[in-house]
Amino acid sequence: MKYGYARCSTSESKQDIDRQVRELKTAGAESFFVEYEHGDADDKKQLALLLERATPGDTIITTEVSRLSRSTKQLCEIIDRIQKQKLRLEILGSITIDCRSGELDPMTKAFLQMSGIFAELELSMIRARVRSGMANARAKGAKIGRPQATAEDIPAAFYRHYPAFKNGSLNVSEFARVCDLSRTTVYKYLGLLER
Repeated sequence: MKYGYARCSTSESKQDIDRQVRELKTAGAESFFVEYEHGDADDKKQLALLLERATPGDTIITTEVSRLSRSTKQLCEIIDRIQKQKLRLEILGSITIDCRSGELDPMTKAFLQMSGIFAELELSMIRARVRSGMANARAKGAKIGRPQATAEDIPAAFYRHYPAFKNGSLNVSEFARVCDLSRTTVYKYLGLLER
C-alpha cells in the first residue's frame, strides 16, 4: 500500500493543503492522512495513525521533510520507526529511504537527518523574525494580537440559538455547530453576553 501524508501548520481556512494532496496522488498514493498541526508538535495524530496502520513493505510518501517534522529529534524517531517497521519513505523530489529489508544505508540516513536539521533551522528563523517584528511593532505603539471582541461582534445566529442553549436544549458543542462557530468562540461570546 502507498500512503500519502500531508500536513499544514495552520487551519484549513488559512492554508491550502490540496497542493500537497494533488502531488501525493500524482506520485501514486492510494490512501491519505491529512492534518493541520505545527511541524514540531509532539502529537501529530494522523502521522501516528499512519505509522500504526502501515505494515512491512508499505510506502509512505510526503512532499518534503518538513511535512513529517520540523524537529530533528522527532525526525530521527520517525526514521527509526520506518526502519523497524520495514517501510519505504519517499520524499518527493528529494530522497527515498527503503527499509523494506530492515536495513538503512548510513549515508542516506545522515542526509535525511541533515534535511531535518535545515527544516528545524528554518522554523527557528521564522519564529525569530516574527518575534522581532512583533517587538518592533510594539515599540512603534501597535497593538499585537487579535482585536478584542465586543457584543457588536456577536452574530445573529448566536442570539437566535442562545435561548435553546440557556434552557439546556443545546450543549456547547451543539450550540457551536448550529452557529457555525468554534467552541472557543462560543465561550468568548458567552463571556461577553453574560458579564
